[in-house]
Amino acid sequence: MDPLGARSQFVEVQNLPTWDQPQGVQDEVDRKKRLTEEDDQLANQLNSLESPFPFRQDINSKIVLFNGDVALLNCTAIVNTSNETLTDKNPVSDSIHRYAGPELRDELLKLKGCRTGEAKMTEGFNLAARFIIHTVGPKYKAKYRTAAESSLYSCYRNVMQLSKEHAMASVGLCVVSTVKRAYPLEDATHIALRTVRRFLENHGENIETVVFAVSDVEEPVYRKLMPLYYPCSIKEEKISLPFLPADIGNAEGEPVVPERQIRIAEKPGNLEDDSGDDSLDSDLGLVGSHAFARMEGDVDKQRKLILQGQMSEAAQHKQHQRNYNRWLCRARAEDLSDIAALKALYQTGVDLCGRTVMVVVGRNIPVTIIDMEKALLYFIHVMDHITVKEYVMVYFHTLTAEHNHLDTDFLKKLYDIVDAKFKKNLRAFYFVHPTFRTKVSTWFFTTFSVSGLKEKVHHIENLQQLFTCILPEEIDIPPFVLEYDTRVNYSPSFFLINRSLHTQLCDPKSRSAF
Repeated sequence: MDPLGARSQFVEVQNLPTWDQPQGVQDEVDRKKRLTEEDDQLANQLNSLESPFPFRQDINSKIVLFNGDVALLNCTAIVNTSNETLTDKNPVSDSIHRYAGPELRDELLKLKGCRTGEAKMTEGFNLAARFIIHTVGPKYKAKYRTAAESSLYSCYRNVMQLSKEHAMASVGLCVVSTVKRAYPLEDATHIALRTVRRFLENHGENIETVVFAVSDVEEPVYRKLMPLYYPCSIKEEKISLPFLPADIGNAEGEPVVPERQIRIAEKPGNLEDDSGDDSLDSDLGLVGSHAFARMEGDVDKQRKLILQGQMSEAAQHKQHQRNYNRWLCRARAEDLSDIAALKALYQTGVDLCGRTVMVVVGRNIPVTIIDMEKALLYFIHVMDHITVKEYVMVYFHTLTAEHNHLDTDFLKKLYDIVDAKFKKNLRAFYFVHPTFRTKVSTWFFTTFSVSGLKEKVHHIENLQQLFTCILPEEIDIPPFVLEYDTRVNYSPSFFLINRSLHTQLCDPKSRSAF
């Protein structure tokens, strides 16, 4: 606390100028420079076009651009950007820890980390802010740009969602992606500004102030891009249109991935332009390409032939592919956020052979209370792009109860529905901490219900055995699994593990295919 009578070092957000007010003489000059006579002509030319981010006085009056330390803001909550273990060393985090005091570090240990894109909350302790919202920005690689954009969107969206859920009047946002994580500043700024804008439009009726706290390096970029998302007049709205990026996200500001969208064409095969002499040639060119021309007989008759064993193998494969595609379309169209929130299926790193590792956490699957068909859809949605190349699965059976066990009928249905690539490219299924009962059940299922899977199932009694195939840093293991394994399996002979399992699984000669 400040000594009695001393001037507080903390900054009152209600005293900061909002975006709809000029922030000093220089800012007023800069705004006038942006609106030149050429801009007047451009605004007139674009007058008939509608901006996706129209001038909104009510939203601008909630926005503050503050060049300074986010830790000094006296508002309901401030945001801390950190890493997955909440121990990152960066200027923002260091400042927050310095002002909040040692209690914050102790509190963060109780959170047991935070996933990329998530947000978790603690008290503010000695800060002027009542709460701190901790979030983890993505590591940027151009190769995985789409994933990074989605994760960064989730950071800002989850921060704003927590603010709404806890009825916060004001929130101070730092720049989430740090220099360490190599996210291009301008790209990150676009995502931050549009996500907050969309949230205030759709859900921000009770939020009074959002402060973008920036440094000297970040401020010019924010000042350059803010008029695109928070225009201060209708004229500025119009002249900003040509400078908006091609991808402005959906109605919530979330990045849109065209490959994951379902395309529905009205009147397939019809051309909208009347091109005179070319129309006949164009129409003839469409024969055999539209949906109706590809229909292949009575579906019920085909199913009957399958049951009677009279359908060719190629026809059966085609029928199965169509069925899987229908499930995949449903998976992409349906809201599966409730299943995703269970954290029962996720991707981690790679095994010692360089294959993608997918994790299933049995204890996180409440079989008796969730919609299992939605769970099946979620599995297909997540796994479809993973299974195009070789992968392995790790199933943690640790501390599961009766209500977590998937019945064989569901597993058989899943196995029958999924595409052939799921089966062909699965190289190993590691069953961690099995019981005698599950070993017997697995043997019966892989022997009598499905074919070709038995050789790929490996029962893993302890994590050290798993680490002979997958390095510890390459797999995200739930804390309760680590605690259980340490308690039950640790012994002096624990580390004397035969590496023959790793050799067998990585040797191409020993691999078996479906």
